[in-house]
Amino acid sequence: MVKIMQAVAGGARSAVAAVRRRLRAGELGSLPVVLVLAVVWITFQCLNQNFLSPRNLSNLSVDIVGTGLIAVGIVFVLLLGQLDLSVGSISGLAAAVFAVLNVNNGVPEWLALVVAVLVGTGAGTVQGYSVARTRVPAFVVTLAGLLTWNGLMLAVLGDSGTVSLDENGLVARLTSYYFTHDAVAYGLAAVAAGAVFLVSDRDRRRRRALGMPHRTLRGILMRTAGVAVLAFAVAFLLNRFQGLPLALLIFLLLVAVLDVVLRRTHYGRQVYAVGGSLEASRRASIDVTWVQTAVLAASGTMAAVGGLFLASRITSVSQTSGSGVLLVNAIAAAVIGGTSLFGGRGTTWSAVLGMLVIQSIASGMAITDTPPAVQFVITGGVLFAAVVIDSLARRPQETRGRT
Repeated sequence: MVKIMQAVAGGARSAVAAVRRRLRAGELGSLPVVLVLAVVWITFQCLNQNFLSPRNLSNLSVDIVGTGLIAVGIVFVLLLGQLDLSVGSISGLAAAVFAVLNVNNGVPEWLALVVAVLVGTGAGTVQGYSVARTRVPAFVVTLAGLLTWNGLMLAVLGDSGTVSLDENGLVARLTSYYFTHDAVAYGLAAVAAGAVFLVSDRDRRRRRALGMPHRTLRGILMRTAGVAVLAFAVAFLLNRFQGLPLALLIFLLLVAVLDVVLRRTHYGRQVYAVGGSLEASRRASIDVTWVQTAVLAASGTMAAVGGLFLASRITSVSQTSGSGVLLVNAIAAAVIGGTSLFGGRGTTWSAVLGMLVIQSIASGMAITDTPPAVQFVITGGVLFAAVVIDSLARRPQETRGRT
């Protein structure tokens, strides 16, 4: 028992030391957004005791999915130091294509779903190739795309303007289906903790064999324990209402897979390299055209998937799909979550954290009957603070010759 306590204490000390080193280097990671999220939750819980109720948290976990998926695509683009303004229109176009094919023309749901996603991929690919070949900033090309894809969405919907989805269909059930058995949520929580340990330990062994700096086993165990506590706490809360939402499970799986793609594949390393220095990447013989095209294609694909989840949430598609504050919220979620506007820094999990902050503010405003104008002011203030923190965090790195 004494040895176990000593191991835990040693792991805690090493973790604290690692955090201090990162803070001194300007690598704040997700710490600022976690603190903001904690403040938001504590504040609204004090204002209304129902904010942290299982029902509200369950609804919150589903509400973040549609826009959160779009924000994940935005993360890819921001890593290049670019901006995609067309994701809202692409999400609306993909949802419209699916609805018209499936509901109005009787195309099988699975086929309509594939076509809708491919529409988003195709739109992103066209934009990415245009950016890479013309070297026009992505925000200009995608601004044109915003208008183009929105016009196509209106044309696809036609005179009716609104298409209602089949409530018993696959897409409609994406956001309404729950795994009601408690064992599902707890089992997946255990799988998540185990996966974190296995991946981290594998990385530790590989780096140690190459003589590279690596985490200690105690540090990995502490990290795994933290993930386990969080995962089981989430599972417990969700099981107290309706169970684990299918939408949340799909969202987290996609985020985890894309995180592996970005951080542990050759393609992902190229994305970070191009975002860190475009000219240096060209001199290193990286195919910048392919990377930029692939990134915008990924953004378009995630926008299409997110659009389908948004349509599922309201079981309809209309001429206003993809409009409003959707684009702003998707970009804000990525930035608030810790993805740098200057490129080269961020992860897909940034979108999850940022979306949690934005949707928590919206949910808190709703249950406290606060005017929507206040929500915009608060979200704008959080976004501004995130940009300032990002800019300040870069200064210690620049003094060390990093970008």
